[in-house]
Amino acid sequence: MSVTFLHSRGTEPPIRIPAIGLDLFVRMPPAASANEFCFIETINAPGFGPPRHRHREAEIFRVIEGRYLYEVDGRRFYAEAGDVVCVPGGAEHGFVNVTDAPARQYILMTPALDAAAFFTELAGVMHDGVPDRAALNAFGVKWSVEFLGPPVGRHELPTG
Repeated sequence: MSVTFLHSRGTEPPIRIPAIGLDLFVRMPPAASANEFCFIETINAPGFGPPRHRHREAEIFRVIEGRYLYEVDGRRFYAEAGDVVCVPGGAEHGFVNVTDAPARQYILMTPALDAAAFFTELAGVMHDGVPDRAALNAFGVKWSVEFLGPPVGRHELPTG
């Protein structure tokens, strides 16, 4: 593997997807790791998270600020600042910021996803709000992402 040195200064503007309350920063693009992984930072607005979904990439989440309710393969649990959540590739998952303030997390994805392109295109798909599941899945085909249902509800209860 050929890895390229990268210094991410954190000054680039976020990719914004207001329909799901997301500001996203690509801190390490796939090319910097020979497509082994990518590293992103997300800021989630209160009460927001992505639709439940699954994809081949594994994700390791590190909650930096706030508190989230995660759902992974039907199991719901809280994660807060300092917690690490590992979601294997292929697992159905989603999460929601359950606080009244923005929450923030770092996410390592492996193998790498071109997060800048994916989330920029997703922002276009969600320009007028969250489309229905069929439209999301039509978009997801290109990325091997399957959208499975609505976002995790802020007031759903943990299961374990």
